[in-house]
Amino acid sequence: MSTPLPLVASDLDRTLIYSAAALALTMPDHRAPRLLCVEVHEHKPLSYVTEHAAHLLTELKSAAVFVPTTTRTRKQYQRIQLPGPPSQFAICANGGHLLVDGVSDPDWARAVSARIAAECASLAEVRAHLRATADASWLRKERVAEDLFAYLVVERELLPDGWVKELAAWAEPRGWTVSLQGRKIYAVPKPLTKSAAVREVARRTGAELTLAAGDSLLDADLLLAADQGWRPGHGELAEAGWQAPGTEALAERGVLAGEEILRRFLARAAR
Repeated sequence: MSTPLPLVASDLDRTLIYSAAALALTMPDHRAPRLLCVEVHEHKPLSYVTEHAAHLLTELKSAAVFVPTTTRTRKQYQRIQLPGPPSQFAICANGGHLLVDGVSDPDWARAVSARIAAECASLAEVRAHLRATADASWLRKERVAEDLFAYLVVERELLPDGWVKELAAWAEPRGWTVSLQGRKIYAVPKPLTKSAAVREVARRTGAELTLAAGDSLLDADLLLAADQGWRPGHGELAEAGWQAPGTEALAERGVLAGEEILRRFLARAAR
C-alpha cells in the first residue's frame, strides 16, 4: 500500500503571490529576480511570483497535494493561474468553500453556514456596525464576500490609531474575528476557518503530514493545525511577533519570501 502524499496548504496573497506594491524588491534593479504574472484583473497584471518560485511550485505539485488556501472569494481565486497542473482541491472564502476540481462542495458549504448561524451574530449586524463606525474620510469600499463575511477597503495612512482594536473588541463577544491586511480590514465569523477545511481535505486524501504557510491573523489557525508551518518576515503575524511551536518565522520579505516558502515546502515534502 503506497504512502499518501503530504498535504501542503498555503495562503496566496502576500504569502505565495504578490502585487506590485508588495514585491519588496529592495535589491539593485539589475539584481532583481525575473517575475511571472499569475493574475490579470480588468486587463491589467495584478499578482506575481518569481520565475524560480514558478519552477518550485510545479515541482511541489508532483511531490504533494497542493491546496491553495485563501480568504478570496471563488471569483477572485479563479483569476489566478498558478504554474503547474491545476489543484484538485482549493479552499476559498477563508474555509467557507471547499472546491473539488473547481466546483464548491455543497455539503461543506451548508455545514459551514449552519455553524455560523448557530454560533455568531449575523452578518447584517456586523455590517451595520461597520457602516456606523467607519468614516468616509478613510473608507473607500465596504464589501461582502460570498454572503459569509465583510471587509472594508481603507486608506491606511488615514485610519485612526486604535480603530481596528476597538472593532476587534466589539466583534469578539459576538463570535467574530478582525484582521487588518494591507488596505483591507476583514470581519470574519470565528467558525469560518482555513484549518477546518484543510482537515477535511486531509481526511479525504489520507494525508499523514500537513504543511502550511501564511502571513495574516486569519492564517494563525492554519499554521497551528499543521505539522509544520512557515510565515514570511512581513505581514500581520510578523508585525505582531506571532510565534508558535512548529511554525518557523522566515527573515525573507516580499516576493522572495514566497520563493523561500516554496523551497521549504518542497524540501520537507520530499523527505
